[in-house]
Amino acid sequence: MYLLIPAAGSGRRMGSNRNKLLLPLLDKPLLAWTLAAAKASRAIRWIGLVGQPDDFQDFKEIVTSLGMSKSVHLIPGGATRQESVYRGLQSLPAVAERVLIHDGARCLATPELFDRCAEDLQHCPGLIAAIPVKDTIKVVESGTQLITSTPDRQNLWAAQTPQGFEVERLLHCHNEGLQHGWEVTDDAALFEQCGLPVKIVAGEETNLKVTTPIDLAIAEFILRQREASQAAVTS
Repeated sequence: MYLLIPAAGSGRRMGSNRNKLLLPLLDKPLLAWTLAAAKASRAIRWIGLVGQPDDFQDFKEIVTSLGMSKSVHLIPGGATRQESVYRGLQSLPAVAERVLIHDGARCLATPELFDRCAEDLQHCPGLIAAIPVKDTIKVVESGTQLITSTPDRQNLWAAQTPQGFEVERLLHCHNEGLQHGWEVTDDAALFEQCGLPVKIVAGEETNLKVTTPIDLAIAEFILRQREASQAAVTS
């Protein structure tokens, strides 16, 4: 399975002036945890890191430190996530029929989640990892801050990554998006705009996206819990 990792994350909301994926999480950069999960995945064979060339030397050092046995390619990204993924798709080998896309900032995804998504992608054109929403969601009118509706949360899911698609169809959707000026925050939305089906695959509660210092602290807690559990099993 081919994997694209958008890795041009800004550190603005983290209070940093550098790519947040290079910030330390326990004893290594945040991106290293994401790559380590991809490395341990049985399904992943090829990895494309899509980022800004200024970060490529740091990316290379992370890849080297992990002793990655899988093929890792550095791909110059664009000004937005949407543009970066599009460039990543164009850089895939010609033989690639399906691809997983996983945000570099979701550094707690497990190898099992990658494998589960890769397996399900063999049987559908598009999918996303997601979890049921626990909170009551309010739709609010812009400007007035007044609630306009309360959707039934039984029908609401929080989107995560990996997201997986047939490469040819996703490229078509990106081209349609360029032609019509669609601006989306994930690739599933492009599929939806083109009337294509997207399946839900069970995500993971711990698969949070690290965006703020609070997220970083939560990620550190989860990783320490995992390490403690592993130590208990091996002792």
